[in-house]
Amino acid sequence: MQKPVFALAMLLLAGCASLPSGKADSRDPWERLNRSTFAFNDALDRGIGRPVAKAYKKVVPQFMRTGVNNVFNNLNTVNTAFNDALQGKMRAAGRDSTRFLMNSVFGFGGLFDPASRAGFELNDEDFGQTFGKWGMKSGPYVVLPILGPSSFRDTFSKLVDQFTYPVYYLEDDSTRIIIRGVSLLDTRAELLDIDAQIERSYDKYAFVRNAWLQRREFQVTDGNVEESSLEEDFEPEEEAPAEPAEPTQPAESTPPPEPPAPTTPPQ
Repeated sequence: MQKPVFALAMLLLAGCASLPSGKADSRDPWERLNRSTFAFNDALDRGIGRPVAKAYKKVVPQFMRTGVNNVFNNLNTVNTAFNDALQGKMRAAGRDSTRFLMNSVFGFGGLFDPASRAGFELNDEDFGQTFGKWGMKSGPYVVLPILGPSSFRDTFSKLVDQFTYPVYYLEDDSTRIIIRGVSLLDTRAELLDIDAQIERSYDKYAFVRNAWLQRREFQVTDGNVEESSLEEDFEPEEEAPAEPAEPTQPAESTPPPEPPAPTTPPQ
C-alpha cells in the first residue's frame, strides 16, 4: 500500500495534470488538482478495482450478486426514509419505511426484495440532496481519492450520511471494514457496463464530471431541471460571426424603356 499512497501524494503535490485548451468550467475551479486525483483513481481502478469487479461478476452467480445488491439497497433505505422526512416528503418517508420493514422481515434481512413486487419501488435520497433542497449551494466540483466525483456540499454530507447507515453502529471494526469493502465491490461491478462508454469519450475526466453534475442536479431537483441546464455542457461552440461583406456600389440603373407610342386604329 505504500506505493499507491506515495503516488497519490506526488500527484496531489505536483498538480501536474494538463488542462485542455478552451474556456474553463466555472463549476470546477480546482480542475488541475481534480484531474490529478482522477488520474490516480483511474490508475488504481485499472490495477485493482476493475479486475476484481470483473472476477467477482464472472465467478459469483447472478442470483447471489442480486442478493448482495439487495442487502445494500435495503441498508441505504434507512438513510433515504430519514431524508424524505427532512425534506417534507412524508408520504415518501412512509413508503420507504414500509419498504425497509417489508424487505427486512419477509426478505430475510434484505436478501430478497418483496417490497418492489408489492409496489414499493426503490428510492434514493441522502443528506446532499436534503441540503440542496434547503438551499445550500453545491459549491466547487471535487474529485475525492478512491471515492471519486463529489462537490463541496456532498463531501460534507457524506460525513453526515454515516450516522443513518446501520453498519456505522457495528462495534467490530473488522466487520465494518469487510461490509464496506463488499459494498464498494458491489458498486464497482454495477458500473462495469458503462466502462466502454467512458473509454470512448474524447476527455474521460470532462465526461465523468459533466455526467455526475447533471445527474446530481436531477436528483436534488427531483427531475425538475430546465432543458437548457441539462444541455449546456454539450452545446457546440458558437462560431464567430462572419465579417460583413463590403458594400458594393449599386449598378447604374438603366431608365425603363419608353412605352410604345399609341397606334391609331386603321380608318
